[in-house]
Amino acid sequence: EVQLVESGGGLVQAGGSLRLSCAASGFTFDGNVIGWFRQAPGKEREGVSCISSSDGSTFNADSVKGRFTISSDNAKNTVYLQMNSLKPEDTAVYYCAARFGHQATMNPYRFAYWGQGTQVTVSS
Repeated sequence: EVQLVESGGGLVQAGGSLRLSCAASGFTFDGNVIGWFRQAPGKEREGVSCISSSDGSTFNADSVKGRFTISSDNAKNTVYLQMNSLKPEDTAVYYCAARFGHQATMNPYRFAYWGQGTQVTVSS
């Protein structure tokens, strides 16, 4: 059974930082793709960042470029999302998701496995 568990969310002031973690069991990150998504109340789920562990390529949404960094530790089967210079509009539930294959994508429908999410709240 595949399980993805996010951690690291919380309440932070605008301009602050948080690091989210996504730990997997029953699924090997090495050679596959991991993505971070977020969903704010009343909005659709949107892709934030993804990483293809086969070649280390990463992709970030325009809204987070220069502020968020995704990385992976394949030995720990864990993916991280370092979030800096947080803004109130970053407030959302953040989910990690996993898909088999090498092709990185931020289309949520291409991901088969999802965590339960972790709340990130940025106060102004």
